[in-house]
Amino acid sequence: MRTCILMNPKAGSAAQGAALRGAVAGRSDTIIRETRRPGDARALAAEMSRAGYELIVAAGGDGTINEVVNGLAAASAHATLGIIPLGTGNDLARTLAIPSDPLEALALLTRGPVRVIDLMKIESADATAYGINVAAGGFSGQVDEVLTEELKATWGPLAYLIGAARVLPDLTGYETTIAWEDGPPERVEALNVVVANGRTVGGGIPVAPAANPEDGRLDVVVVRYSSVVELMGVAARLLAGNYLTSERVFHRQVRRVRIASRPGMWFNVDGELLTNEPVTISVLPQALRVVVGPTYAPNRTV
Repeated sequence: MRTCILMNPKAGSAAQGAALRGAVAGRSDTIIRETRRPGDARALAAEMSRAGYELIVAAGGDGTINEVVNGLAAASAHATLGIIPLGTGNDLARTLAIPSDPLEALALLTRGPVRVIDLMKIESADATAYGINVAAGGFSGQVDEVLTEELKATWGPLAYLIGAARVLPDLTGYETTIAWEDGPPERVEALNVVVANGRTVGGGIPVAPAANPEDGRLDVVVVRYSSVVELMGVAARLLAGNYLTSERVFHRQVRRVRIASRPGMWFNVDGELLTNEPVTISVLPQALRVVVGPTYAPNRTV
């Protein structure tokens, strides 16, 4: 199978990058292309799929995977997605049971099972994008605004907790309307809204533990704005993996959802900030072939 690995050289360590290059050297069916700036992985994914590469591999973090997915979706490509996790969180890789060791993930590409999973399409007045893991707005968007590449490089997964601590003094309650499917909008004062295809963010935090990437549904989880004491209780349940049972949280599974708020709620898609305009998020069922780990189970909870 002709394979193109799109590697973010800023992700992972220099030793991991060198090991990957060494493992691929001499393979006639595999090439590595390195990204240099934001947007490169998207453009290269579309270009390489049009050039006939059957397996396009994202070697980087969730942001790199998101770019590759957007490139494949924009090009209507039929290539299969492979993943070599080199990022800070590697959350999609967790859901898909892909080994965290890059060389093990590389070996999986030639022998791992291939599944067909759903994607998300996110549309607003100023942007259209595709997502594969999680789109989140409100508190999550505020955290993403303070997360820098330096912070993530220095602290790894702890960067997300540090970012959350920085945002806590300025918690915002968003007057939000949510329309489920084609139904009428419902009003809620929300702190955070998660629309998920995968299960975790921030290096394993189970924001959508019931999500199934193959069920043709999006898991929407809304955390209501509350007192700091109540939110601490929600956070404790979140880290324990059972916050869906909290009275301050509600959860639905839908094919489409429209979200608008005052003030504008910044939404990120797979960790990348997109827009603070009203968004419509739809599921694209069975949209992408992807290599998964041998223990992957689509309906498994974390």
